Amino acid sequence: MHHMTLAEIARGLADKKFSSEELTQVLLARIAQLNPQINSFISVTEELALSQAKAADARRANGESGALLGAPIAHKDLFCTQGIRTSCGSKMLDNFKAPYDATVVAKLAAAGAVTLGKTNMDEFAMGSANESSYYGAVKNPWNLEHVPGGSSGGSAAAVAARLLPAATATDTGGSIRQPAAFTNLTGLKPTYGRVSRWGMIAYASSLDQGGPLARTAEDCAILLQGMAGFDPNDSTSIDEPVPDYSASLSGSLQGLRIGVPKEYFSAGLDPRIAELVHNSVKELEKLGAVIKEISLPNMQHAIPAYYVIAPAEASSNLSRFDGVRFGYRCENPENLIDLYKRSRGEGFGAEVQRRIMVGAYALSAGYYDAYYLKAQKIRRLVKNDFMAAFNEVDIILGPTTPNPAWKLGAKNSDPVAEYLEDVYTITANLAGLPGLSMPAGFVDGLPVGVQLLAPYFQEGRLLNVAHQYQLNTDWHTRTPTGF
Repeated sequence: MHHMTLAEIARGLADKKFSSEELTQVLLARIAQLNPQINSFISVTEELALSQAKAADARRANGESGALLGAPIAHKDLFCTQGIRTSCGSKMLDNFKAPYDATVVAKLAAAGAVTLGKTNMDEFAMGSANESSYYGAVKNPWNLEHVPGGSSGGSAAAVAARLLPAATATDTGGSIRQPAAFTNLTGLKPTYGRVSRWGMIAYASSLDQGGPLARTAEDCAILLQGMAGFDPNDSTSIDEPVPDYSASLSGSLQGLRIGVPKEYFSAGLDPRIAELVHNSVKELEKLGAVIKEISLPNMQHAIPAYYVIAPAEASSNLSRFDGVRFGYRCENPENLIDLYKRSRGEGFGAEVQRRIMVGAYALSAGYYDAYYLKAQKIRRLVKNDFMAAFNEVDIILGPTTPNPAWKLGAKNSDPVAEYLEDVYTITANLAGLPGLSMPAGFVDGLPVGVQLLAPYFQEGRLLNVAHQYQLNTDWHTRTPTGF
């Protein structure tokens, strides 16, 4: 049962080959057995999962249907879940139980999805390795000595290890796509505003976006269908009709114009990954796509711009965690200032503190124009590059990451080296574009992903290309040894 995709589970439940409760019990037992190896869950919600599974079975018995009705999933631990710990991977929120469900959680629950638990993550989603979590590092099922990527590494590792078929995740600078690449999954960051951020604890509000992680594009389409849609509670949610993503999968790629940016193939890219990217291009050409070299000239400025904007917004968003209203509070504070300083100093980890300090500096009176304002201008240039490119092509293709997953601890002493691993993914967040990573091969036994980018609200186009590619390749079917 644990090898079934979401689509296969939906068909099996519809055909009464098994019940949601039976499937849920199998996966809960598998989590109990295998999760200690990879540390992908912060909380396992066994009681909730079984009650939701029984309710889903009852709904099916009464004639209801739906691709997510009775399907087991998990939520990244920054989506608020009523009465269940929502920790954001931080000591600061270790004791926080949300009083309400995030919109994404509520929508998926209404669709009948079964919540198995909350997945591990980099603290407050700050990281590319899932090593900054208060609950310990997550390990990559493909090689337990390597990182699974971050910040959604818990969701990625759990799906890759076949502990469940799919999971929710979030992407601020690549945190869905990079873990997908490192763990041989398909991961989709939707257009900014396509998925509600209400109840999703913020890192950088103008960049954060929720999306699905699964083994196939078909499964991502199913999960995104349940997540997407306008939400009046979220001021950044866009009132745009949600298409039938599953219906878009079967389109022909004949004549599809795919742009390959020349800037992607610089000295920083592992040549073995470059070869796999070119192989994927050839595969898509066989399916009728037309390939064209393009240019994204301002890509070189994206990382410095991102690492000014994101920490600046983080410093503002995380100011609410002060030891007063909720979350961690230091013991025996001498006065209010001591309460603030010690609660934040003891509650936040090193990477979060680093980014808060960088962001506060960038927003300070003497440096706002020199750093934050300039970064926002670069952001506009990055967006303009994409708009010009999409006048010529329908999809942009390139590597998801410059290197395969590195060993645990290898970049801990050099945060900039870790930041540089986001070079291909952060531009989509700066511009608000949808992006998808799909499996494209292996380097030294570790998975490699290829990234697709599309114009605003063209998630269906991304899913179509990835699905057609997956019908003609088998990379996404490979399973890590021991799982």
